[in-house]
Amino acid sequence: MFTIMTNDPVGMGRVTANLAADHLRTLLQNQDHAYIVVATGASQFEVLSHLVTMPDIDWARVTGFHLDEYVGLSDQHPASFCRYLRERFVSQVPLADFHYLRGDADAEQTIAQTAEILRRVEIDLTLCGIGENGHLAFNDPPADFETDSAYLIVELDQPCRQQQVGEGWFASLDEVPTHAMSMSIRQILKSKKILCSVPDRRKAEAVRSTLEDEISPMIPASVLRRHADTTLIIDQAAGERLSPETRSEMKQG
Repeated sequence: MFTIMTNDPVGMGRVTANLAADHLRTLLQNQDHAYIVVATGASQFEVLSHLVTMPDIDWARVTGFHLDEYVGLSDQHPASFCRYLRERFVSQVPLADFHYLRGDADAEQTIAQTAEILRRVEIDLTLCGIGENGHLAFNDPPADFETDSAYLIVELDQPCRQQQVGEGWFASLDEVPTHAMSMSIRQILKSKKILCSVPDRRKAEAVRSTLEDEISPMIPASVLRRHADTTLIIDQAAGERLSPETRSEMKQG
């Protein structure tokens, strides 16, 4: 795993967007089409705001896939990830296509249909973050590292649901859905390149455990260390709990 530390969330977003844009430009010089997975949440605000302004990307040859979504949530709800992606990404660039996970549709049917589309392509780039509990997508601990299913319907644990309240997506814990559709760990790891961006001191312990503790389903994001081409981009606040040794190995962005 490559690691980069930036001064603040804006710098984190800019570095991640530049890496993503460079990768897409290179891909599209050598292949007809590119396939990407796009995440949501507070960690992606700055990433997407910079990415949609990047020049010389032929978005008409890029197809996107949705990483995760709450079960039962309308795409008109302020916390809907479909709404988030539509407003911050899909409506901003002329993509060839984007495969949403609609929260208000039948969840089993939705993940089956999207998995079938995904089965026919290779993902070139995945943008993701890490949750306060170390989750990757909505794979809360203990995450399933073994399933070959592309998507799962998962039960969200309380720390994950509390994070959504803390970030302001919901007014109370009772309003947060209890289940979500999530891309599986193995499917995420099939991506040729992964850019994982993490801002904020709320994520500092999750970042530390991801980089320094044993790779374990209890720290889902730690599995990224097994991937051949993952870059973790964090800001200073998210790196506050890292050891001096780990910090010394990080590139400054």
